[in-house]
Amino acid sequence: MQNMTPTDSTAEKNIHINQGTDQYLTFMLAGEEYGLNILNVQEIKGWEGATPIPNTPDHVLGVINLRGTVVPIIDLRNCFGLDKSDFGPTTVVIVVKTRSEDNTERVVGMVVDAVSEVYNLNEAAIENTPSMGTVVSTEYIKGLATVDEKMIILLNINHMIEVEVGKEIAQLPN
Repeated sequence: MQNMTPTDSTAEKNIHINQGTDQYLTFMLAGEEYGLNILNVQEIKGWEGATPIPNTPDHVLGVINLRGTVVPIIDLRNCFGLDKSDFGPTTVVIVVKTRSEDNTERVVGMVVDAVSEVYNLNEAAIENTPSMGTVVSTEYIKGLATVDEKMIILLNINHMIEVEVGKEIAQLPN
């Protein structure tokens, strides 16, 4: 068996190429591709259901036990006001770890239609969110990126979880 060393020239090239970029995990919701910084992703699990909690908002599907940690599960379609869809074989839960402005960490699972790709994007590749007026809220969108002629909506997941579901999830058991 041959040992690989950190001085391998291919590894050095990859590190050099990736400096100044962030990786984004992309996923599908209602035919649109969304992305979030991969540093927020803790785990990706197939959809196996959640234990419902009474008196929670529609977008909170319940909780799961993830290796001894109770993790609230939210339906991202519902959060975004998208049409409901049956969960299928590609439906997954993306477990994310977020940090609020007051430095509180929160682990939340988000149900999405499917996981798509991981892309390396530098800040120059991310365009500001266009103004949509007062009709459409863009507060959860970090920006837009075009990759292989398709538009990816990049989410500010920390802000979204804090604002959209933070109050409800804070009331669930830890």
